Amino acid sequence: MNRRTIIRIAGGTLVAAWLSARGQQPDKVWRVGILDPGLPHLFAAFRESMRDLGYVEGRNIRFGEKNANGNPDLIPALARELVALKPDVIVTAATLPTHSLLSETTSIPVVVAAIGDAVSARIVSNLAQPKGNVTGLTFLNTELSAKRLELLKEALPQLHHIAVFNDLNSQQSYLDETESAAKRLGLQLHRIDIRKSGEFERAYTEARQAADEAVDVLASPFFNANRARLVQLSLRYRLPTVCESREYAVAGAFMTYGQDLAVLFRRAATYVDRILKGAKPSDLPWEQPTKFELIINLKTAKALGVTIPQSVLLRADEVIQ
Repeated sequence: MNRRTIIRIAGGTLVAAWLSARGQQPDKVWRVGILDPGLPHLFAAFRESMRDLGYVEGRNIRFGEKNANGNPDLIPALARELVALKPDVIVTAATLPTHSLLSETTSIPVVVAAIGDAVSARIVSNLAQPKGNVTGLTFLNTELSAKRLELLKEALPQLHHIAVFNDLNSQQSYLDETESAAKRLGLQLHRIDIRKSGEFERAYTEARQAADEAVDVLASPFFNANRARLVQLSLRYRLPTVCESREYAVAGAFMTYGQDLAVLFRRAATYVDRILKGAKPSDLPWEQPTKFELIINLKTAKALGVTIPQSVLLRADEVIQ
């Protein structure tokens, strides 16, 4: 073996070893788009999970984010801008952002970190065998809407009149299920439609003037983005309020029942990871969480002068003192 051959073999061995240390190839910088309707605390959980999977911003991943900051009117335009950037995959949450993205692209993979009911929202017809370019996590919030009303009635046995805040930008199946549950429970339901955050005080004023005794805030990313304001008004107008997820209870809402949304957003990162590694959205069945938690803010209950039955407190997964 001559000297030139030996040098060539040695050089090839060094390159192979370097590539092996780098994971067989230099890091590709993936581009991940985020269409956030106004839930930065949840998308932070998604980003954290991506880091846990080995994606480091600036090294092998770059995020391009469009945030509606709780204003649903901005979402269609933001979706258009995000698709124009041609990311490798887009992550979003809720019905309006998902529909807005799907109206702009049928090729870029879309991962939905959380949506109340993907089937009734007509995002997908079969959770186990999705078609097209979208997949993700759905939690059948239509059914949960009825359960929240049942739990509120148990916590407030004398409850007869309740206001329901309905986001006109969200799925109306939540309202339909809530109205059916109210009839079964013998409750008088007062529907109050809301489209913009500037209408929150008007809604609470209307509920108080109608002698409503509590408020059911239906699931909505728009409401969630403005949860601090909703909780503030519920305390000012002294109306116990039930909401969809623990963020509201932490902010001071009377009661919440639903899934831990941060868990879903962290789980969404595994979908993105698999897509970046070659999977197609149509290969990834939609997931449905099986754990739901009842959280009661006892501090708020005391501030409102409400005594919660011990039987309800014992069923709570968490009681905030």
